[in-house]
Amino acid sequence: MKRSLLFVLLNFFVVSFALAQQQPAFIEKDLDNYINQGIKDWNVPGLAIAIIKDGKVVVMKGYGVRDIKTKEPVDENTLFMIASNSKLFTGTALAQLDAAKKLSLDDKITKYFPDYSVYDTNTTALLTIKDLLGHHLGTKTFQGDFTFWNTTLSRQQIIDKMKLLKPSMEFRQSYGYCNSCFLTAGQVIQQVTGKPWESYVQDSLLTPLGMTNTYPLSTGIASRKEVSKPYTNSFTGKMTELPYDNVDNLAPAGSIVSCVKDVAKWLTMQLDSGKYEGKQIVSWKALQKTRDQNTIVSSRKSLVLPMHFRGYGLGVFEADYNGKQIFWHTGGADGFVTNTCFVPEEKLAITILTNNDNQSFFEVLRYQILDAYLGVPYVDRSKAFLKAFAEDNDETIKKTNAMQARVKGASPELPLKAYAGQYQNTLYGPIEVSVNKKNLFIKFNLHKELTANLQYMDNGEWLLTYNNAAYGIFPLKFKIENNKIISNEIKVNDGLEYDPYLFVKQN
Repeated sequence: MKRSLLFVLLNFFVVSFALAQQQPAFIEKDLDNYINQGIKDWNVPGLAIAIIKDGKVVVMKGYGVRDIKTKEPVDENTLFMIASNSKLFTGTALAQLDAAKKLSLDDKITKYFPDYSVYDTNTTALLTIKDLLGHHLGTKTFQGDFTFWNTTLSRQQIIDKMKLLKPSMEFRQSYGYCNSCFLTAGQVIQQVTGKPWESYVQDSLLTPLGMTNTYPLSTGIASRKEVSKPYTNSFTGKMTELPYDNVDNLAPAGSIVSCVKDVAKWLTMQLDSGKYEGKQIVSWKALQKTRDQNTIVSSRKSLVLPMHFRGYGLGVFEADYNGKQIFWHTGGADGFVTNTCFVPEEKLAITILTNNDNQSFFEVLRYQILDAYLGVPYVDRSKAFLKAFAEDNDETIKKTNAMQARVKGASPELPLKAYAGQYQNTLYGPIEVSVNKKNLFIKFNLHKELTANLQYMDNGEWLLTYNNAAYGIFPLKFKIENNKIISNEIKVNDGLEYDPYLFVKQN
């Protein structure tokens, strides 16, 4: 009888262990084909993925290429800019310091920067570190980023310019994604520890986790071993290599460069209550604070996903997904879109890094994997999302082609020299418009390399084409009064900033 009971118990544990190790059929049988079809359908040159389940890496590999010319393949060591996935590192670093009583997340930001101010003086007096990390300053999503992203402004200069960001929403009552807010919060780390953000993150997170192929700053990315090239096919449909972003001036908001092999270590720590390989890297108390909902993003049921509520913690989104609590973030830099996701209840984590910024497959794939692990009936989400994306993308390409077809050598209302001169925007500062043969040429003073060509179309409209394809192609119109140029409005890609900038002519 005892031998029989022992056999039953042993058999139970063997079967239970086998079931625990078994992955969903989609992951074991269909994932490769799904990804290979997806990168083809969505025009993604290369993709790297890692899936962690029950403390083990169950998938870690690359697909496609990191360089479309040399055909060098993507693998688990291929480097990508993870962009805003850097934000949780910043939130975690500040939560560590909070747990160690070096600061309080509820401290007023003026405690560390007495001269700091935002547009509204009442908001300035109330603004805390937690407010800055919660995207509820009242400004619009991406507001100011054209001025801040890839420019020569220092971190302090960006912080100083935040007082010019006029809010359109209520403080602490709305959600507007704010990169300069994260920068400001991240700069508190140096005030408290004496170490700049990048050094503190390296010493307290990257090095203890053994993330040896991760770099907190984007400087030097082009010379890194096995780095992916950044690409876009937006506006024209033609795959174009882009220059690497340099966003070290916004580092706490999005400068980290990494690979799925290293990001998997970060996510494994997230699933084990702050431990990695048996060592406590981040206290559970600090980790919890990063996940506490700081801002309501939406409380409306999704029409396409098993999701009802979305919020934001300290550098991470959170939601329900088919009854489970999930945490995630995405990151977008010119030529790269990436994401990380973890589901502590299921001991599940996912990271996906890609090198074309004009696609949604990097998110669709995350949803498909979540479906597989969280028991959602199979629907090919790639096909479902692709239809709407392709329609929008085709419409953008048609608009671009139609504008380009309007450039036929017509003459503008005034001689070209009348348009030349310096133009000023309150936030951005000056730009220079000059004559370039039969066209106009714009030099953006805050950007080292960014320029644009203006070709006259008709009806007072010009075709604005940036030398960096990531910024887009748009119509531009000058305001003219009494045969005198007054101003123009300049648009950039929505992924950088939504609203156009008004530049007023100075001479």
